Formats: sequence, C-alpha cells, structure tokens
Amino acid sequence: MSRGAQSSRIKRGGSPRKTVKKSNSRALRKRSLIDRAMDHLPVSVATLRRIATGAIVGTVAIGGVAVASAFGVPQAAGVGVAEAIGRAGFEVERVEVTGIDRMERLTVYAIALDQHSMAMPLVDLDKVRDRLLDYGWIADARVSRRLPDTLLVDIVERTPSAVWQNNQTLWLVDAEGVVLEQIALDEMPDLPLVIGPDANRQIAGLNELMKAAPALDPMLAGATWVGNRRWDLRFQSGEVLALPQGEKEAAAALVRFARMDGMDRLLGRGFVRFDMRDPAKFVVRVPRGMGRKPAANGEGADAPTAAERAEG
Repeated sequence: MSRGAQSSRIKRGGSPRKTVKKSNSRALRKRSLIDRAMDHLPVSVATLRRIATGAIVGTVAIGGVAVASAFGVPQAAGVGVAEAIGRAGFEVERVEVTGIDRMERLTVYAIALDQHSMAMPLVDLDKVRDRLLDYGWIADARVSRRLPDTLLVDIVERTPSAVWQNNQTLWLVDAEGVVLEQIALDEMPDLPLVIGPDANRQIAGLNELMKAAPALDPMLAGATWVGNRRWDLRFQSGEVLALPQGEKEAAAALVRFARMDGMDRLLGRGFVRFDMRDPAKFVVRVPRGMGRKPAANGEGADAPTAAERAEG
C-alpha cells in the first residue's frame, strides 16, 4: 500500500469519529440543561412521575367506570372496580374550600365528606353541589376532583342586605330575600330592618324605591311591609313615613317628601309620623303638647297641624 493511499484512507476514516464526538457532546449538554432544571423543582423526579401516572390512571379509571355504566355493566361490578381504584390510592383524603368569607366552613366540609364511599370514582360531584346549594349562604358552588385524593369546592357566597323581623324572630337576608341565618338581637349588624310577613321578598323593591330619593337612603333605619301592599319607612331620627301602595305612587310620594325635607328640614324636628297615603294630603302627627318650633331661618314657625295639606 502506497503512502498516498494510506493517507487518503486515514483522512476518510477521521471524519465520522469527529461527527460522533460532536453529537455526543451536544447530547451531554442537553442532558445537563434538563438535569439542572430538574434540580430546581420543589419535588423529585420520582414524585413527578407518580403524580403524572396517578392522574392518567385515575382519569382513565373514572372514565372507565362511566363507560361501563353507560353500556349496562352491572352496578355491583362497577362499584367493585371503583372501590378497588380507591384502595389503590384514589380516595378522598382532603377537601380544599375557597370563596368563604362569612359562612361556617365546617358546614362545607361536612357536606363534601358525607359520602357512601370515599373512592374518587364514586364521589357524585353533582350531588355534592346540589346539597351545597340548599344551604342559604351559598349562591353557587363548583365541585371538582384533583387526583389522586383531593376534592376542590369553590363557593360563591351571598351578601347580607337586611335584617328581617318576622314573628319576633330576626333573620339575616340577602338582596333577593333569601334567608341566610337566624341572628340574636345583640348580634344585629348595621343593616336596614324590614318587618312583616314576606317583607324579605320585597327588599329588592325597597332598594329600588330608595333610589328615587338617594338623599334619604342614609337616614333610613328600617321599613315595615304593611298589608302585603305598601311601606312604612322609619328614619334614624325616629319618624315614620307612610307611603301609598303602588311602585310609581310610592316613588312619587318619596320624592315629594325628600323635596320638602330639603326645604323645611322635616326630619329631626320631633314629629312622630308623616302620612302620604292620600296623594292629595300631607298629614303630620305631632307629639302631645308640641307647639311652635323654630324654623330653619331662626324665626318662629307653627308646627304643621294633623291634617295639613301639602303645597307644591
């Protein structure tokens, strides 16, 4: 073999070795980057594999039970499979609840954990949600699984809007009149008091009525639903305003009263009751012995009589 041929053969054979070495170096760098990234994770690789495997197996298992039921597999067999899945680690061990501010958290835990079986495939999410919605505080609820062992419950709470007094009992209610819970007299929050049968179902109408005279809204202490047809409003200064029945009529009377109060300061002067049930009259009840009262401008003014006709 000539020196030229030997040199040529060595040259041809050297190229593949360099390529392999370069490819191996690139692969080592890739593995090194992945390893460094895995080192910064808060869990081990083995844990990640278990979580991924558990999620896949659990999802397939729950889907399998549903498919088996759809195709008429005997219920006992389906339950048996689900129980076996539960024993394999897919069993409710934790309940995570979010969205709660005012209501009792233990109530949600009790409902979520009240199951015939704690095996994940046998937890009826719709049933849990329906039972939660029976509870007054809960406006909406979302229930889901987080495999392998956690139920997630997201609550949308109702907001208290008033205190309803009926048959000498106090109830906390929301703007739609839904009863939230019974409360004691010494636990009353700073909310309007509505009194009378079915007054809780009229709260939305009362709130709409007060929008007609927003200046009077902060002065409102409570309201009585009279005869299931009209409101008596009670102000913080102690006076009662009897409004006519009918939404438009009541709103018009309230606007008229607010205008007169703005001009003559009717509230806080010691009057007992204002009666505007008759749109043609403005009747004021005064305490016994009440005579002349100082007017807003400092001059004397006669108190309105018990049958005063409003002007304007």
